[in-house]
Amino acid sequence: MELKDKVIIVTGGGSGIGAAACRRFAQEKPAAIIVADRNQAGAAATAATLVQHTTAQAVACDVGVEAEVQALVQGAIQRFGRVDVFFANAGIALPGGLDAPNESWQRCWDVNLMAHVYAARAVVPQMVANGGGYFLSTASAAGLLSHVDSPTYAVTKHGAVAFAEWLAINHGHEGLRVSCLCPQGVRTPMLMGAEGDRKSFLQDGMLEPEQVADEIVKVIRAETFLILPHPEVADYVRHKANDIDRWLGGMRKVKAKSRALLGQ
Repeated sequence: MELKDKVIIVTGGGSGIGAAACRRFAQEKPAAIIVADRNQAGAAATAATLVQHTTAQAVACDVGVEAEVQALVQGAIQRFGRVDVFFANAGIALPGGLDAPNESWQRCWDVNLMAHVYAARAVVPQMVANGGGYFLSTASAAGLLSHVDSPTYAVTKHGAVAFAEWLAINHGHEGLRVSCLCPQGVRTPMLMGAEGDRKSFLQDGMLEPEQVADEIVKVIRAETFLILPHPEVADYVRHKANDIDRWLGGMRKVKAKSRALLGQ
């Protein structure tokens, strides 16, 4: 798919990958980009950078609340007539292992997974009625592999990948194109703010959001499922499938290195 003349919604567009994607999409001359973020000021700041290329609108939206996602989509349809591309990008990472409180599990569930379900409920029927559309979602390499520190992140990102697969299986024949973004480390406020002393551990292979945005546009044009800005992730997935016990042993070594850096 080409993005020219398309109506695009991006959640989590106020910073990080979402903001970079908005800027990159704008270069393709879409009809409009709706920048959604829980942080209204962040969404507005991103939208202000787009107006030289396209019509841009900033919308405050908590994607973990279905009514707000429905209002986001309906507002776009009322103003622009349709939604061609929905990028379900907003996500969160919360600390904690087995001690993570139920509230953390619920919030990660709502934002990292159910927000994608809410978005698909809102946009897929009208996309199909219009002959097709594109549903993009941000998961993580953790959704294909795991996360050595955060079970809430690993589990909900696995769910995001599974839901994207289900969409592609069940609606691909109706013209819906689906891609799932699964990067490793990206220099975003979420990662850099949450990781603290582990920043040096994550520097190797870390990408800038703009690099990820370039890869997203390439995959949209190719209409393939996985977006892997870190191509080595495909090798890791193959290793996991070929010998999961050996892979688990390798992940335990990664966890040991993480503990050592934290002085645990």
